[in-house]
Amino acid sequence: MTRLKTDLCIIGAGSAGLSLAAGAVQMGARVVLVEGHKMGGDCLNYGCVPSKALLAAARQAHTVRTGGFGIAPVEPRIDYAAAMDHVRMAIATIEPHDSEERFSGLGVRVIRAWGRFLNARELEAGEHIIRARRFVIATGSRPFVPPIPGLDDVPYLTNETLFDLRARPEHLIVIGGGPIGMEMAQAHARLGAKVTVIEGDRALSRDDPELAGIVLDRLRAEGVDIREGAPAKRVSGRAGAISVETAQGPVTGSHLLVAVGRTPSLDRLNLAAAGVETRKAGVWVGDDLRSTNRRIYAIGDAAGGMQFTHVAGYHAGVVIRPILLGLPAKAKTAHIPRVTYTEPELAQIGPTEAEAREAHDDKLTVARFDFAGNDRAIATGQTEGIIKVLVVKGRPVGVSIVGAEAGELIGPWALALANGLKMTALANMVAPYPTLGEVNKRAAGAYFSPKLFDNPWVKGGVRVIQRLVP
Repeated sequence: MTRLKTDLCIIGAGSAGLSLAAGAVQMGARVVLVEGHKMGGDCLNYGCVPSKALLAAARQAHTVRTGGFGIAPVEPRIDYAAAMDHVRMAIATIEPHDSEERFSGLGVRVIRAWGRFLNARELEAGEHIIRARRFVIATGSRPFVPPIPGLDDVPYLTNETLFDLRARPEHLIVIGGGPIGMEMAQAHARLGAKVTVIEGDRALSRDDPELAGIVLDRLRAEGVDIREGAPAKRVSGRAGAISVETAQGPVTGSHLLVAVGRTPSLDRLNLAAAGVETRKAGVWVGDDLRSTNRRIYAIGDAAGGMQFTHVAGYHAGVVIRPILLGLPAKAKTAHIPRVTYTEPELAQIGPTEAEAREAHDDKLTVARFDFAGNDRAIATGQTEGIIKVLVVKGRPVGVSIVGAEAGELIGPWALALANGLKMTALANMVAPYPTLGEVNKRAAGAYFSPKLFDNPWVKGGVRVIQRLVP
């Protein structure tokens, strides 16, 4: 065994761990990075990157199939294996940025082995025992597989195996109507597969029902069979003929995708030996992301909060302050956006309208604007969409957007919430014309319009000024 001493030991080379390692080593800390599987973690290899690459291929097929603007529609010839080659190309292009070679070049000691705590101060990884001033658990999460009777007896896919397919599923059954399930449902329907989604509750249940309904209507119009309120009771069959029993009857298809959420990857770490308490969602941490062992932090999915790559990067920025500089820092969630990358996209930051009404009651004002009133949306045929801005005392507390480029449009609102900006900041913005970005400014205008145009005091004041001022 080789004994190593370091300032910081990071367990996990996904988005959270890589962001922290790069920042810490460039600030002068000695850093050891431990990874037992793939560099880049879930986001690069099984999540964000491959799913968005497949969605891009599917969008191309949909564009050809639907035509428009004087272009005749034709049924596309789809090469599913080539679409998956595009997925592999996207991963391969990004891989060098997340590679062991790059991080070793930055000065990080990279150890490719699974880590296991021996005690409160030491971690064993391969042939090394690492003693660090601070440890950070950044091991991410893995697909949660629910205990559905019969599931273990049939072949099923998760996001970790879906992108290994080379032949298009004839009929893809998706258990789970959340973002992953709905994205992959639309992608495969556009690529020519029959798709059925089984959801025990309401599909896209975390989002505003009005806006989520627009997405679900689009998917249904494209041929996706979405069965809500239909929990999976039993799974049976064999490869190519899998049946799922639901409250609404059986569904039989060729392939089964399980997409019902994720669970933190903590099993191998022997956290009890380190005095680190856990809960079902992940490591127990405070607002400072510190565990019950004050030398050990947890970030990203391992911390048991919002499971997004951008949150992982944000957490890395939070913990680097106390670890390297001794400065206090706390993680917040009110300014964190989330996006479902269907078409149309669905973006949310802060509470939904129902949640905001429950929290703020009569103090809440809802400003709305429809994409149908945006000139760029009209010109490009993307008028299906709505933005809702939830305002309390002149400040946005939440924003819901459904429509083209909703994931891009949510950015300025994330800036506003992160910095406590008022609605005047968005109203004062000058957006280039014609862009979808004007949707944000028009929503801000919708908040101020009643105060200016429906206010008798304003109208009276204007009349007085027009008479008195030469």
